[in-house]
Amino acid sequence: MSEPLGSHGSGLRERKKERTRQLIAERARELFAERGFEAVPVAEVARAAEVSEQTVFNYFATKEDLVFWRLGSFEEEMLAAVRDRAAGEPAVTAFRRFIMAQRGLLGRVDPDSQDQLVAMARTIDESPALRAREQQIFARYTTALAALLAAEQDASPLDVEAQAAASAMIGVHRALVSYTRARVLEGARSPALAREVAREAERAFARLEAGWGDYAIKGE
Repeated sequence: MSEPLGSHGSGLRERKKERTRQLIAERARELFAERGFEAVPVAEVARAAEVSEQTVFNYFATKEDLVFWRLGSFEEEMLAAVRDRAAGEPAVTAFRRFIMAQRGLLGRVDPDSQDQLVAMARTIDESPALRAREQQIFARYTTALAALLAAEQDASPLDVEAQAAASAMIGVHRALVSYTRARVLEGARSPALAREVAREAERAFARLEAGWGDYAIKGE
């Protein structure tokens, strides 16, 4: 079957936009690592990426999104993993499988990846604005997951059980992120760090499944 008319050009535009987005984010990461998030204005990021300041905001709604821009797709993938789980599977099992598969920079041991991991951890840890934004993102994850679980149970969006289950699941994810960042700043590195985080995750999820393993079992 031939491609729809104009699809090739559309694909090229999307790839170009993605390259521009990645370039801006990379320049921002470098500048934030050098001088800290608060010390670098968006205008300087724009100059480093050789784009206008308005172009930066066309790709990133806020300055904080220059750091957390990939988390939108993470949220979509997380919700899809829970929503599309097999019949008979509890929500927490699907959530656990999704989180345990997320290795990112932890799964890479080359020096550049390790340096990026350290720089990112330090940038976030030293910035009140980024830490606050991160908590907002976790809260958004919780709200979205709770809404999904409530809908599956034909319950109100305010259903307390769905809210509690989502809070518990995202709480494990939040704890793992905090633990990993702290250990990176203490000097831990992969692959040993990846194994350490995996052990902590297994312990936490075992507790989670003990309490929520029979909740939101998907029907046929």
